[in-house]
Amino acid sequence: MADAALPALRTAVVGYGVSGRVFHSPLITADPAYSLDMIVTGDPSRASDAAERYPAASVLASVDDMLARADELDLVAIGTPPATHAQIATAALDAGLDVVVDKPFTVTSAEGRALIARAEQRGRRLTVFQNRRWDGDFLTVQELVSTGRLGAVRRFESRFEWYKPEVRATWKAEATAQHGGGILFDLGTHLIDQAVRLFGPIVDVTAELGVNRPGDRADDDAFVALRHSTGTISHLWMNSLAPQFGPRFHVLGSRGGYTSHGLDGQEAALDRGVSPIDAGYGTTPADRWGVLGVEGSLAPHPTLRGDYGAFYRLLADSIRQGGPLPVDPMDSVSVLEVIERIHAGTPLRMGLDHVDDRVDDRTTPNEGQR
Repeated sequence: MADAALPALRTAVVGYGVSGRVFHSPLITADPAYSLDMIVTGDPSRASDAAERYPAASVLASVDDMLARADELDLVAIGTPPATHAQIATAALDAGLDVVVDKPFTVTSAEGRALIARAEQRGRRLTVFQNRRWDGDFLTVQELVSTGRLGAVRRFESRFEWYKPEVRATWKAEATAQHGGGILFDLGTHLIDQAVRLFGPIVDVTAELGVNRPGDRADDDAFVALRHSTGTISHLWMNSLAPQFGPRFHVLGSRGGYTSHGLDGQEAALDRGVSPIDAGYGTTPADRWGVLGVEGSLAPHPTLRGDYGAFYRLLADSIRQGGPLPVDPMDSVSVLEVIERIHAGTPLRMGLDHVDDRVDDRTTPNEGQR
């Protein structure tokens, strides 16, 4: 609950593609700890939409326009193409602002480390919007693993798949891997992060990347195999051209397994205009629950309520009370190191011991989509 005695955290959203429009703006306006004061987009149609939806916010055409009014802000949420993240975040930190950066955090791990050092130097808070940590199905898997319901987990399978045979004219279609393009950067940053949250540091990684759609300049199909220090094997699939979908999660343990299908519904709900504070937000109907148990004795298992709003609640507590960040940016740097190894074709052997193993817890570079 927000403390009504404290002033709202004055916030700007930079970029009003999917990230700014579907995620950051609705989540910020739904939380009384924040006010949405500025939206930055250089696209006239998006600017019109932003002005209509958020009449109390100033809609600005460039990052420079926002920085000129930095004294009117406390926080910036950056949802622009990955290649612009480091530049915009650095400028915001230098202007004395706290910063949220959408995933992928930066294009390189070196950029990410430099941003973390800059934030420490400036005494500002810096975090990464890894919203998929609050998917209902992932929260369910996390609970099953942490409570031992599955026993020792031997194999973890996780998929983000869809069927989009035509390449849309967006920055994602134009960006190469060197600029943060490709499905491994786009979705792998979620799936690898989730696997590490569940099973700890990675000691071995192999991968297959493919480019199948005409017009794609980076991978649109990826498979990543991870071996964790705990012994668990994670298999992760990301595919833009899958005419049939596999299970979202398939988790096999010594006592039982858990399998679920379909994506968490929060993104689709937010895109339809459902508010994060609506009664049914984040809930999964019973006919879409996963199943738990052993073959021959399977039972539906309730999916926990998803809660992307938790990210901003935790961030407000961090800014106001000094609590932990919702996402430690070093977690995202560690994921980037894995992706860099995969793109370079460099084997990883016992190289990421610092990965967090906790289970619990176009004129201006200002526009983009998630």
